[in-house]
Amino acid sequence: MSLIMPNIIIFLLIILYSVTATAEPIADLPEPVTNNAVALVTVDSADYLLSFMGMGQNKNYQAIHNRSWAIEISKADAQWQQLPPVPHISDLSGRLAAIAVGINSDAYLFGGFTVSSDHQELSTADNYRFSIKDKSYTRIADMPVAVDDTSALVYQNRYIYLLSGWHQHGNVNLVQVYDTQTDTWAQASPLPIPAVFGQAAGIVGNEIVICDGVTVTPQINQPRTFTASPVCLYGKIKADNHLRIDWQLLPHYSQQVIGNLPQPDAMAHYRMAAAGDKEHQQIIFVGGSSNPYNYDGIGYNGQPSHASDIMHRFDLASHQWLPAELVATPSMDHRGLIIYKNQSLRIGGMLKQQQVSKSVLSVPLK
Repeated sequence: MSLIMPNIIIFLLIILYSVTATAEPIADLPEPVTNNAVALVTVDSADYLLSFMGMGQNKNYQAIHNRSWAIEISKADAQWQQLPPVPHISDLSGRLAAIAVGINSDAYLFGGFTVSSDHQELSTADNYRFSIKDKSYTRIADMPVAVDDTSALVYQNRYIYLLSGWHQHGNVNLVQVYDTQTDTWAQASPLPIPAVFGQAAGIVGNEIVICDGVTVTPQINQPRTFTASPVCLYGKIKADNHLRIDWQLLPHYSQQVIGNLPQPDAMAHYRMAAAGDKEHQQIIFVGGSSNPYNYDGIGYNGQPSHASDIMHRFDLASHQWLPAELVATPSMDHRGLIIYKNQSLRIGGMLKQQQVSKSVLSVPLK
């Protein structure tokens, strides 16, 4: 056999390895954190993962904080570095259920709620732009309606959409739009379904998919209840008007993606991690819990909530849900999903038995 054949074989093996090898693991956070706002930003060809605020492993009001961290994931063997704490106008510094997005070298932080010693929860209206260049925060315009447990999406690298969420005493079906160039707010087409909190959403181009969350259900002669909402919507932003969104109901993923999973996954999920995958033209949903819960991971029904190990993908080209997949590590209590170099990244959150995590969980996308 000539020397050409072995060389060809080695070359093909190198290609195969480059396709199938997983990315280098990302260092653990310095401390466990859940319900943290996460973002990806880039400056001078360096990519940074950011984690803002959240709750520590004790899972009580005293464990809620405003600490923040960054890691340069484009550098090998990088470690997390502490950032200045997130500013606040409330007497309480820590926040839960805030959300963040990255645009170029800046991260934008919105909303959240504080928890007092008597367990009163207050939605906060103040928002901030964080610059990775000089590690500083700038307060931006307050939300017209303060929301927490909302979903945030970026359109045209300029507009940030906040979909639904909780405001003080109940849900809103608003789509509030922040213009990063003018520091102003506007209202887009509202959600044509009962308002939710703790839902998950992603965007690719001008196409949006939002799923699940929790509705408030009134009862006769007794207190209201919180009910999981197994509803998915598809939205398309009009090319000539960024405030006009054409909404359509989608079949719920549980109706058509059971495949050969060991048991049906026919329930709505709360606080999944979600994002748009531009390369594959898909919206990715990972984890969450089928039992809506308070911030300690115990369900509103008094039962412990369990993290899901299922990933759902909506394919925009075929306009269909793809078969569901199992991921190695179940997780819940997320405020976003990061798509980076063909990987989906969950930062912190809760694992089995409501354990607060400091891991960065990576799932290859294909």
